[in-house]
Amino acid sequence: MAKAKAPYKLRLFDRPNFDGQSLELTEDMKSIQEKWLRREVQSCKVLEGSWIFFEHPNFCGRQYQLEKGEYRHHSEWGALKPTVGSIKIITELPEPKDTQSTASGAFRICVYERPDFSGQMLESTEDLKNLLERWNLLEIHSAQVQDGAWVFYELPDYRGRQYLLERGQYRRFTEWAAMNPSVGSFRRVINF
Repeated sequence: MAKAKAPYKLRLFDRPNFDGQSLELTEDMKSIQEKWLRREVQSCKVLEGSWIFFEHPNFCGRQYQLEKGEYRHHSEWGALKPTVGSIKIITELPEPKDTQSTASGAFRICVYERPDFSGQMLESTEDLKNLLERWNLLEIHSAQVQDGAWVFYELPDYRGRQYLLERGQYRRFTEWAAMNPSVGSFRRVINF
């Protein structure tokens, strides 16, 4: 894994509204129970960087992408339950030139209708809120992330299960930890 280029800081709380015991993180945690007695995170503050929460240890299970901001309750990052097994920093982020926009070409992804980069292909450098607006399918079987980091969402409007894709090749949907090829939307992960 690449070294983090920017400072990353996250504060976890075992109760909603930033109450109870807390833990500050500045690096990946393969198992939250290494430093936290329970696997429940009820609220958190992302102070610097972008992070992914995983439902299980070893970066497995459902994923939730969190950007800089405050999350008073686990439902605010899309989780039905406050269970967190591991946490990872998203490091494959281009640095923006300014806070208004990112550099042209800083993000690039190609998605394919079939495994092994075959069939119809869609290339994007921008977020796509509803895949059906540009693609006649709601399935992506393979993808190549050429620049940046991206999150696939199972449903349109950035809803449903989330999957982080960092720079690299994904020959089958199982390689981004999905159980099926359903993708309704995707967006860039931008680190401010």
